[in-house]
Amino acid sequence: MGCALAVLCACAAPVAESPASRAAPMPGTPVAEHEADGSCRVRETTPAVYEHVMGEVQVVQAEIAEDGTVLRPPVYRKAPVPRVVRPRAEISFAAPCPEEMTPEFLSSVQRALTARGYFTGPVSGSMDAATAAAVRRYQSERGLESARLSVETARDLGLIAVERDPL
Repeated sequence: MGCALAVLCACAAPVAESPASRAAPMPGTPVAEHEADGSCRVRETTPAVYEHVMGEVQVVQAEIAEDGTVLRPPVYRKAPVPRVVRPRAEISFAAPCPEEMTPEFLSSVQRALTARGYFTGPVSGSMDAATAAAVRRYQSERGLESARLSVETARDLGLIAVERDPL
């Protein structure tokens, strides 16, 4: 029976791995959406950041008479309360379209980031965790807090042609 299974497997056509499947984004990574003008944009939401500071928390409400006089004042105690350090934000930026994110293109991204000292992993042609971290480091130094490659970064790395101004 084992021999028959081996023969059946040998007869099966080889399954070609499509470039799109090899260059699939990491789970949880926002994907560029096509715009009406043919370009693509990424929209990312960054969560709010909170810290806990000491504050007063009301534990017993005030007791107030019908005429408005306070019969018993409220009771407070010191306790940690959340404070917003950075509010929730949504960013949107131009990004290469999903069909442009081929293994060949991603390999070029990895090589360009390696040449600049941001990427130390093997050139795999995929947007793996190490590549995304390198993209985030490179872009965050330039004001964009995202692991998703922007068109501006791709141009800075010399991977996408820079648009010329008409004369």
